Amino acid sequence: MDVECDVAVIGGGPTGLFATYYAGFRGLKVAVIDSLPELGGQITAMYPEKAILDVAGFPTIKGRELVAGLVAQAQTAEPTYLLGRTATGLTTGDEGATLTLDDGTVVSARTVLITAGIGKFSPRPLPAADEWIGRGVDFFVPDFEPYRGKDVVIVGGGDSAFDWAQHLEPITRSVTLVHRRDAFRAHERTVQAVKQSSVRIITKAQVTGVSGGDGVESVEVTIDGDDKQVLPAQRIVAALGFVADLSALKEWGLELDKRHVVVDSAMRTNLPRVFAAGDITEFPGKVRLIAVGFGEAATAVNNAAVVIDPSAHVFPGHSSEG
Repeated sequence: MDVECDVAVIGGGPTGLFATYYAGFRGLKVAVIDSLPELGGQITAMYPEKAILDVAGFPTIKGRELVAGLVAQAQTAEPTYLLGRTATGLTTGDEGATLTLDDGTVVSARTVLITAGIGKFSPRPLPAADEWIGRGVDFFVPDFEPYRGKDVVIVGGGDSAFDWAQHLEPITRSVTLVHRRDAFRAHERTVQAVKQSSVRIITKAQVTGVSGGDGVESVEVTIDGDDKQVLPAQRIVAALGFVADLSALKEWGLELDKRHVVVDSAMRTNLPRVFAAGDITEFPGKVRLIAVGFGEAATAVNNAAVVIDPSAHVFPGHSSEG
């Protein structure tokens, strides 16, 4: 079924959901496209139980709770959701834009708002554990319960690795974090919290073997290139980051700065009627936070509203005004 709308939002994460709500607030018809089968983007796929600390008004809120609130808020716009589908083609003209999806659906939109985060992403592999994927090796931790009472090895040194170590430590028998360097990319506050916990941290190390029967039973870790240790492990979490696929954006003719879409202060891209907001964007002084994405979403929608209707105002007034 083909779809017509005022704003086609590419990306169903937090920024895309807030943009959907805001477009509805401005009286615009919205369609939301996401390659994942569920709303919430990386939060739903990777860390729904993670405590998020940088959303205004919430001292702390779990990822799934934040997504649930955003979905309920977005529903006021009565959007059309096109989930589990990827936008593969984009053409723009004086009157609007046409998006082609991988299932053949055609979306005719008067404007497009890209809120795709890091793009379509896939996890980096852990070569020594390839044959154990689905039998004890995971890339995401959407639910903590399967790890309860088990020995867990987490491989990686970024935010996800440390977040999962911190949250799994109270319910597992043991957590060991293995990282190839002795420096970490994670937030210093989380690193210190993990160091002060019972989590064992092994640096300058790599996982070089996995053993077991029907499932994982142990992990071989090589330290400094020659010191081998065998650790008990029934679950392995490979938190090695992700490979982002931005090939479609390049083919569409968008101006990119490495992996990000270049925008101006109105969140306009170099293509007519195409805007972007959230982690996907790049401009001088850019800060990648959920809170910033919300503001960019409102900016993009308000400026898109004027493109759709030149008689409209960029600032529509406050939502609290009667």
